[in-house]
Amino acid sequence: MFKKYFHILTLQKHNTLIISDNRNSSLAKKISIDLDVPYKNAELRVFADGESKIRLDNVAKKNCIIIHSTYPPTDQHLMQLFMIIYKCKEDGASDICVVNPYLAYTRQDKVFVDGEIVTINLIGRILASLGATKLITIDSHSPGSLNYSFETVDLSAIPSLASYVKKNITLNNPIVISPDEGGIERAKKFAGVIDIDMLSLIKTRDRFTGDVSISLSEQQPLENRDALIVDDMISTGNSIIKATEILKKNNIGNIYVVSTHAL
Repeated sequence: MFKKYFHILTLQKHNTLIISDNRNSSLAKKISIDLDVPYKNAELRVFADGESKIRLDNVAKKNCIIIHSTYPPTDQHLMQLFMIIYKCKEDGASDICVVNPYLAYTRQDKVFVDGEIVTINLIGRILASLGATKLITIDSHSPGSLNYSFETVDLSAIPSLASYVKKNITLNNPIVISPDEGGIERAKKFAGVIDIDMLSLIKTRDRFTGDVSISLSEQQPLENRDALIVDDMISTGNSIIKATEILKKNNIGNIYVVSTHAL
């Protein structure tokens, strides 16, 4: 995924750097090797009170590709990302591309209850003000919400995950399950790679209590069929558990869960 998109960015390899802190170094180094681009570590220190400190060598006039996911603890990892971007901009980097495989706050993409804010818009404003010029995410929960003043690209791991399942798991009359209607396109893409049926469940959430209920959207013969529940992320796992329960009540066969982000 990365190699195809970064081809243009890395045409001047001598002028491009892959940057990450210690926590994201494993992925960043793999990308660095794959693209044949130098890797530079942003030294990260977290103090006893939770404050973070970043140290990064001068990156003036460099095309900086920052690899940094914002998985939990979300706010701490966001702050560390902001610090790295700020340092690159302060040094006079030519370009600052942020690769954020899991972008936090994409579920807060609209006002659900009066008094809330659209937090993902705030994240975009902060990134723009710090000097980010590009943002790359993977299977963002709400890619349509990434309507920022700079270039954004949402890549998908779904085709790769589907190909892996197709090659490595023997399934009995399988069916792909989307745990909610918001994931239908994702589930369709997965089902298309394997060339099997797809069914969406209906999920409703109480916006005040957070309680989730799940039901079948339509009646389909599910008995003894293997199910592939496909979702973008698993946070608490409650939605997946409820989806499995309703599938079991319909005498489903084996149940497999496929997710891009396991939080």
